[in-house]
Amino acid sequence: MKFQELTDKQWSMIEQHIPPHAKTGRPRDDDRRIFNGIIYVLTTGCRWQDMPKRYGDDSTANRRLNLWQQKGVWQKILSCAIKSTHKSGKMNLQKISVDSSTVSAKKGEMK
Repeated sequence: MKFQELTDKQWSMIEQHIPPHAKTGRPRDDDRRIFNGIIYVLTTGCRWQDMPKRYGDDSTANRRLNLWQQKGVWQKILSCAIKSTHKSGKMNLQKISVDSSTVSAKKGEMK
């Protein structure tokens, strides 16, 4: 599977939803680079430690994934993508369905 990094157009849509940098403290690592690292780990299924160094520090990426989840960033990005795709005529919101599967645990619940 070939990983495709964000295009400038994709990043311009996403960037507006990323919380602003703090005005004090240590400079924050590049959001686009970290975002690409997060997407790399989530799409390839690799461990955080195996994330290529070009995407920054793996613990930073993991921390941002969780922080952005808490702040609702991922939901905002998804909503924006859905609206944009629908607006461009590439998606008909009247014909969307969500499918899921349930797989039973063979040896009981994992803890």
